[in-house]
Amino acid sequence: MNTTKTQMITVEALINAPVEKVWKFWTQPEHITQWCNASDDWHAPRAENDVRTGGKFTTRMEAKDGSMGFDFGGIYDDVKLNEKIDYTMGDGRKVHITFIPDGNSTKVLESFDPESMNPHEMQRNGWQAILNNFKKYTETRG
Repeated sequence: MNTTKTQMITVEALINAPVEKVWKFWTQPEHITQWCNASDDWHAPRAENDVRTGGKFTTRMEAKDGSMGFDFGGIYDDVKLNEKIDYTMGDGRKVHITFIPDGNSTKVLESFDPESMNPHEMQRNGWQAILNNFKKYTETRG
C-alpha cells in the first residue's frame, strides 16, 4: 500500500428509513448479502459480521459469472449503535461511517482512505454504487 497520506473519499445517501432499520440492514449478514454489490453482475454470496469494537467482518464479493471475486473485510475500531462505525480494512486503510437520523430518514456518510491502484473517481463511483444499492434495498423492504 502507498503510505503517502491522501485525503479520504466520501460518499453519502439519504435513506428514507429510521436509523434503527438502517443500522439493522447495514450490519446483519442476511441483509448485507442482498445489497453489497456495485453492479448487477456482481453479488455477495456470504457475509460474517461481529459488529462491535474489536470485532471482525468479511463479505465475499464475486462476479456472478464466477470470473473473479475477493473477500472484503476488516476489524472494527469503534462502534456506537445507530451512530457510527469506524474500521480498518485488511490492507490498513481506514473507513468512517456516520448515521445521522432525521425523523424517518437517515443520512449515511461513508469516508474511506483510497487505495493507490485505481483512480479516485473510480473508487468513489464504486462505493457510491454500493451505497445506492443499500438505499434501494432498505427503502423497499419492510
